[in-house]
Amino acid sequence: MKLIITDMKYFNNPVEGDYTVIKPQGNIRHCIGCFGCWVKTPGKCVIHDGYEGVGIDMSKCSELIFISQCCYGSVSPFVKTVQDRAISYIHPDFVLRKGEMHHKRRYQNVLAVSAYFYGKDISEAEKTTARNIIAANADNYDGLVKNICFYKTARELENMVL
Repeated sequence: MKLIITDMKYFNNPVEGDYTVIKPQGNIRHCIGCFGCWVKTPGKCVIHDGYEGVGIDMSKCSELIFISQCCYGSVSPFVKTVQDRAISYIHPDFVLRKGEMHHKRRYQNVLAVSAYFYGKDISEAEKTTARNIIAANADNYDGLVKNICFYKTARELENMVL
């Protein structure tokens, strides 16, 4: 399954295969760092606002796709908030990977991470930062980077088949 996390309210791109789309629908609350998703309700956020199951959704996917406005070389505030709320995807224990300390996997799936950024004037420095952040996200999820692309407008993404 593909899990698409986007800040586009009217996302209706053609997607091949099984997929789930997480987009702005109602208010999303910020992660409060309570670690309830790790100890009280493993894999599921304790905040009930419609976004509490993102970590479980991630456990069912083989490809994680971010479609986001590029904001200072990173994803938009909405997409970042969804990522923060999905911390339950990883386990609280630590392991060494590539000589670095990372959280252990909670689930067996290996994510291929793709990011499609849009923005009017994305600088080369912002593109470098975005590539580094997505690579770091993939490392943290114990996944792999599949694709990172940049577009001038969200409209350019409208007919792209995912």
